[in-house]
Amino acid sequence: MTVVQRRVAGQAQATRLRIVLAEDDPADALLVEELLADGDLDASLTWVRSAADARRAVAEGAADCLVLDLHLPDLAGIGALAEFLREVGVTAVVVMTGLDDRAAGLAAVQAGAQDYLVKGKVEGEWFARTVRYAVQRKQAGQAAAALAAARWRAQENARLERGLLPTPLLRDADIEVACGYRPSRAGALLGGDFYDVIETADGDVHAVVGDVSGHGPDEAALGAGLRVGWRTLVMAGHRGADLLRKLEQLLLAERRTPEAFATLVMATFPRGGGLTITRAGHPGVLLRSERRVRLVEPEHGPALGLVPGVGDWPQRPVDHRPEEALVMFTDGLYETRLTGGERLGEQRLTHLADTLGGLPAQEFVDTLIDLSRAEQAAHPEGRAGVLGSGDDVAVLYLQRKADV
Repeated sequence: MTVVQRRVAGQAQATRLRIVLAEDDPADALLVEELLADGDLDASLTWVRSAADARRAVAEGAADCLVLDLHLPDLAGIGALAEFLREVGVTAVVVMTGLDDRAAGLAAVQAGAQDYLVKGKVEGEWFARTVRYAVQRKQAGQAAAALAAARWRAQENARLERGLLPTPLLRDADIEVACGYRPSRAGALLGGDFYDVIETADGDVHAVVGDVSGHGPDEAALGAGLRVGWRTLVMAGHRGADLLRKLEQLLLAERRTPEAFATLVMATFPRGGGLTITRAGHPGVLLRSERRVRLVEPEHGPALGLVPGVGDWPQRPVDHRPEEALVMFTDGLYETRLTGGERLGEQRLTHLADTLGGLPAQEFVDTLIDLSRAEQAAHPEGRAGVLGSGDDVAVLYLQRKADV
């Protein structure tokens, strides 16, 4: 690439615009240099002789504005121009046309250029103003696009949240429910963690917390599908291993990669009392009373999709006292790494929960998540050096109201 770089004397380097001129005619290149010198634009000028060289200069970050001759040998036709403008992306483009080619300038603007100038009909101030406004319009367009993208992500988050984190469906059951969720990083799309609570016609209350492997929109969509599938199957009367076999079939049909799997834990509060737990490769649960918090890990089967078609998932009654609340969670709650490199772990998590005393349900959930992710450094566990979690966290808290 032949490059001749000239700067306007006396201009401050820090605020100088970078202009790349793509022009194969040396006389016209000299004209643009003179226009730049005659104006008040704080800019540097890099001259290249082809569209290919201009593309490389832009890719190397050398341009805030590209001044482009429409008759370069390697840029023939408005179709080629439109493709070229897409390739230069964030750089503002001002095209230069001949005296008898104004229509081409308008077509270039319609194809994506910010403005056009007619050779021989431009003065220094006009050139400077055109370049300056072209850069400003490009920046304003990028800001508007970024705002639109942010709004779209917010809308996607809201839609995913409705799918992954629904409102508990309870009618008459005396069950208090508190929920908590944190994505893996601030502002991130929701991951594949999900939960749900539903009361069936017989008065039993069923709950689930699940976690799809991986992060991203595909995992979130799969988690939402599993959550909806779980609620539908429960309402249709499926329970225990039978429910999980059908849920695994749904996962196999919907997953994008053969490596994707999901873990989950289900709980049932029969209307007459008691508690049963079914686990598919998922962590255990916490049982919380006013006196203490204990970790319970009933027998479990494999994660859904890990060994398709051969899994068995026992439904086990749990030694559950009426005054105890059930706390279900995903592994992001205890996979936090300490400063020494070791995990927070289930045992430390249990101790952490045990320090929260008689906090109300929702405050308990929120505080437990915050402490596990080092968001409340004033707590003794926080001072011990807990680092932030790299995984999503979902927590579901259930307790019979009569026993609160």
